[in-house]
Amino acid sequence: MSEPRRKNVASKIDPARRAAYDVLHEVGSGDAYANVALSQIQRSHELDPRDAAFCTEVVNGTLRHRGLLDAVIAHCSGRPTAKLDPRVLDILRMGAYQCLMMRTDAYAAVNTSVELTRSVAGEAPVGLVNAVLRKISARSVEAWVSALSDSSASPDEQLAFEYSHPTWVVSSLRDALGSGRAGELPALLAANNEPARVTLAARPGMANVENLVAAGAEPGRWSPYAAIAPSGPVGGFPAVRDRRASVQDEGSQLVAIALANAQLEGTDERWVDLCAGPGGKVALLSAIGALRGASTVGIELHPHRAALVETSVGPVPGFAGVVVGDARNAPIGPGVDRVLVDVPCTGLGVVRRRPELRWRRTPSDVPALRKLQVELLNSALDLVRPGGVVAYVTCSPHVAETELVVSTATRRRKDVAIEDSRPLFPNVPDLGNGPNVRLWPHLHGTDGMFFSLMRRTTPPG
Repeated sequence: MSEPRRKNVASKIDPARRAAYDVLHEVGSGDAYANVALSQIQRSHELDPRDAAFCTEVVNGTLRHRGLLDAVIAHCSGRPTAKLDPRVLDILRMGAYQCLMMRTDAYAAVNTSVELTRSVAGEAPVGLVNAVLRKISARSVEAWVSALSDSSASPDEQLAFEYSHPTWVVSSLRDALGSGRAGELPALLAANNEPARVTLAARPGMANVENLVAAGAEPGRWSPYAAIAPSGPVGGFPAVRDRRASVQDEGSQLVAIALANAQLEGTDERWVDLCAGPGGKVALLSAIGALRGASTVGIELHPHRAALVETSVGPVPGFAGVVVGDARNAPIGPGVDRVLVDVPCTGLGVVRRRPELRWRRTPSDVPALRKLQVELLNSALDLVRPGGVVAYVTCSPHVAETELVVSTATRRRKDVAIEDSRPLFPNVPDLGNGPNVRLWPHLHGTDGMFFSLMRRTTPPG
């Protein structure tokens, strides 16, 4: 990534780096989502495309590699990072990332960090920032990993250090891969640290992949509706501007398509997305369903999110609107033909897109989420008609949020059969032994997704 240009030579503060600092401050002190803060702050700083790209790289890279950066900073400062002024720590992380991962010229990285420190924290910490970053820039990232590795660390602790993931996340991913695929763990962690390419979804009946390719995209790998956009804003695609296409990871497309393609006998007119926000899956389901005469309703707990879904999905044929309510007690009548339940989760499968999540989530989040997930799945199973199908979907690979939720929700029910989902993902390799499907960043280039298909049966009399 090339150095950003300064818009105002009279100012010593580089606008791209100042914007990056502001985003990191919002994420760290205000629990903001990095992608939302990036969009808002880049607009407020009026960054040109080159500066915006540099700012995005610094923010996301600093968040991804925070664990390793903090270890290096602690060593070079001689104190735990918790003892540093949070403002100074954000600047040190940014500077260290530029020196070690972006290969930015050390002089530029140190000097711009010093000026930024003066601007946000005053003169007192300038000497510390200057000294620490000079020490950091004296070695490569590979040399720092070698120097700071702990020979007494467990394998998961060592991987957590090298790939900047919390140890509990590394262990959870190892469990999800299973013993037969444990050797893939380093590749998965490395994939989590690679920026995800922007994928578009052409909405069937409204646009197609050829339209997107003609506008500059590349065809996707697995979904018949997917196209990979070039870097930069996607507003240049007419289909996106007209809401005939949207940004949607290919894994998210595949799970919606899989539900739509499950075999069904009898009626096939009522489809429901039980957790509709932010709207990507309900839009794709609506468009597919419309071509078959089905209508799709979304359910969303939060009114403001429901309004956003209505706005983004409104023009899609087959979309029957959003009902605001708690999906655990679905505010619509039973007898539905297909139900998607894409549950709230830890989001450990999307950390390449949401790098702050790996540091924000803790093991204590899992039990409450799992309870909610079981309740939502049971609600979906109650909602669907005998012979109808339910797709349980989550963007977390954590075993407690995937197989254990399915087994907990179904083991006492005599009216549910779990089916082999693999045939619903044609031409997608490495789907494991079934019956459920996992999609992986390192194998499929998608977000980490889990899919389980259940069919409502008639309970024995």
